[in-house]
Amino acid sequence: MILVSVGPAPGALKAPEICAELEDSGHEVQVFLEPHATVFVGPASFEGRVVEKPTARPQALLFAPATPATLAKLARGMSGSPALDLWLDAIRPAVAALDADADTAAHPAVLQNVRDLRRAGCQVLLGQDGAMVSALEAANAVLGGLGGPLSGLRVLVTAGGTREPVDRVRVVSNRSSGKMGRAVAREAVRLGAEVTVVAANVEEREPGVQWVPVETYAELEEATLWLAREADALVMAAAVSDFTPAKVEEGKIRRGGKKEMDLKLVATGDVLKAVRGSSPGLFVVGFAATFGDPVDDAREKLESKGADLMVGNDISLSGSGFGSDENEVHVVGKGGERFVPRASKREVAREILDAMAREIGDKER
Repeated sequence: MILVSVGPAPGALKAPEICAELEDSGHEVQVFLEPHATVFVGPASFEGRVVEKPTARPQALLFAPATPATLAKLARGMSGSPALDLWLDAIRPAVAALDADADTAAHPAVLQNVRDLRRAGCQVLLGQDGAMVSALEAANAVLGGLGGPLSGLRVLVTAGGTREPVDRVRVVSNRSSGKMGRAVAREAVRLGAEVTVVAANVEEREPGVQWVPVETYAELEEATLWLAREADALVMAAAVSDFTPAKVEEGKIRRGGKKEMDLKLVATGDVLKAVRGSSPGLFVVGFAATFGDPVDDAREKLESKGADLMVGNDISLSGSGFGSDENEVHVVGKGGERFVPRASKREVAREILDAMAREIGDKER
């Protein structure tokens, strides 16, 4: 069970979403409303989760929002509420998501409390200009702190689709939205990993991870090769261009009276093969997007690219794959394969990461 202590600040409006995220990850949630928190959000918003005191010893504590006064009480070991008492009783992990105006958040006394709490084992989340972080970031911090099969691992994820410029205006690209890669990154954080995302043209950032934006194949390859040196595992979920224009025109190609235009494309490299060559100890998960049954293609790529797992998906299926919220995949490894029927990309990501965790565990034994 996770206890969420909701403070009297505007960020309280995000607390019901945080609770839903925590419950969706399989955890019971109980909510303690601090005095005057109901000015911002009422008990009915928490759908029966509000308690006067927790019914069991929680696995984790979350103060969201945490006012500057709450940080001060936590830093000085003050009691006075069930959540504060549990902090004193060494419930860990403990997370506090500060919510304050910009001037207060930057005050030396508040910053000292933040430093003291972090030294004491409380993860303090600071948003932009003092505002509370997003519900996703708060939930990710708690779930990641609980530990899991990826605890202690550094996981590198590529997401999105590369764009290869034709001129300063036009590009050759694909339909990848980055949703699958973001789902993998989110679930990896929640399984305890330290996550870095190389994001090719992904509009929405995933909170709680290191985010490295890129555009082209060359940029993605460079960033992935560099970051892979410090990673334990790579999940190559990005849709990477196989071809790039042989020549990039300066400015914009003018149509004029033309009715046709020849565009010469040349092959790009192979990121997975390059990574395997430069980081031979890295655990590598690749993706094989195929029109039709993807299993044979996934098996072939597993061997030819030297991957540890290959995820095959049929992108011809309506409502699955590029741009959709769902997917169905075959996870192919050297010891066999598993079909993951259509589900949300979050659920598919969890299945992929569970398979990765098992394979890594088998290698270490």
